[in-house]
Amino acid sequence: MRIVFAGTPEFAVPSLRVAARHGQVVAVYTQPDRPAGRGRGLAASPVKREALAAGLPVLQPQSLRDRQAKDTLRALQPDLMVVVAYGLILPRAVLAIPVHGCWNVHASLLPRWRGAAPIQRAIQAGDARTGVCLMRMEAGLDTGPVLLEQATAIGPEETGGQLHDRLAELGAQLLGEGLELLGGGRLPTAQVQPEQGVTYAHKLDKAEARLDWSRPAAELARTVRAFNPWPVAEAEVAGERLRIHEAQALETGPAAATPGTLLATSRQGLDIACGQGVLRLRMVQREGGRAITAADWLNARRDLARAD
Repeated sequence: MRIVFAGTPEFAVPSLRVAARHGQVVAVYTQPDRPAGRGRGLAASPVKREALAAGLPVLQPQSLRDRQAKDTLRALQPDLMVVVAYGLILPRAVLAIPVHGCWNVHASLLPRWRGAAPIQRAIQAGDARTGVCLMRMEAGLDTGPVLLEQATAIGPEETGGQLHDRLAELGAQLLGEGLELLGGGRLPTAQVQPEQGVTYAHKLDKAEARLDWSRPAAELARTVRAFNPWPVAEAEVAGERLRIHEAQALETGPAAATPGTLLATSRQGLDIACGQGVLRLRMVQREGGRAITAADWLNARRDLARAD
């Protein structure tokens, strides 16, 4: 089976490996190299690095909309195109080129959390479970019929990064099952997504990382988890801007405390009054520093009293 693979970030790498084991990957499409790091030099995507290491041909068009891009893809004579977090829109004409169409590995249980950031939005919303879907692509945004799906529970302390890594592997496993079924001519009937339960996972914005202390502590704790490792929640604490890597919502706190007030400091963390409840900050990061425990931060802030 001739497979064209399209993906860009780390999430897509396990799926690329699975595709290469189940067929002949005749080309790997990934986004053009982007400036990265302090030097702002051009950096290859994780998918490009994986493809080159495996000796697979790499294509990096700016768009798939022009005639030349379509002709190039058509000349590859793909039986199937597998798309995993590619980041470019596939026009309807491109979707029609592979014999078996285009498949997408999506990190949610569709139709919930269509869009760019399903992993983080699921944690932020307090979902008890999420999963991955293998979907046959159509022109709409993550609207195609679902071929296979696999659900998984979201751990109570699980971060966006941890869930990302689990779903990347789970998605690759699901893709492998789909490719085996396709190779044996036993692909299950695609299930049209229901109209009920549609939600959209809008792209993450750094501006969202600023914690609003007027919100409930439980909501803020979920945001801290969802935004770790990027963009990382941040807030002002005792006159200092901190990035928050780990936090815990406490049920009780002074009823009359102004949101944002530093209520208590200890080795266990920094207790901040919220609109409802208290948020205990356990891992923080100072400007230009690395992530440290609340106890280490307190050692550097001799002006603050600590109750051990």
